[in-house]
Amino acid sequence: MTVSLHTAVVGAYLQTLPKIAALVDKAEAHCRDNNLPDEALTGACIAPDMWPFAKQVISCTDHSARAIACLEAGVFGPNLDPAPTDFASLRTSVEEAISQLEAVDPAALDARADDDMRFEFGTRVMPFTVADFLLTFSLPNFYFHATSAYAVLRNQGLAVGKMDFLGPMRLKMA
Repeated sequence: MTVSLHTAVVGAYLQTLPKIAALVDKAEAHCRDNNLPDEALTGACIAPDMWPFAKQVISCTDHSARAIACLEAGVFGPNLDPAPTDFASLRTSVEEAISQLEAVDPAALDARADDDMRFEFGTRVMPFTVADFLLTFSLPNFYFHATSAYAVLRNQGLAVGKMDFLGPMRLKMA
């Protein structure tokens, strides 16, 4: 069986992003239930030198929908803009990423697998094929930030577990 690039990458993004949206909802509910400002969790992090929850969420959308959108230009760089500090903006970002990914044409993405793609940050340039960029750079970064978003909330005492992360699995139908 051959697995398409679209199935491996966009499928993975679409499995996890709704769970990221649900984490945003749980964070907001926690703040509302405890009379906390949004920033109590959007600005929370596990270590002083790590990005806060909000930036972890935005990085998930960057390494999914924005990564796919950047394939057209053949270059991707980090998003250094500050993340929003309100839950509504985070939710909108995730919803827009899901919509953009749902619109990706599988055949068009798969046809670009061997095209040139590069990551640029300052003087650092990393050349890839589209497939290698998505599979060895974007997707691992996506999972790193998704896991970090989950871990921040867990660290802040929210009742989240593995099922708040995994998303719907593609099960074999009988």
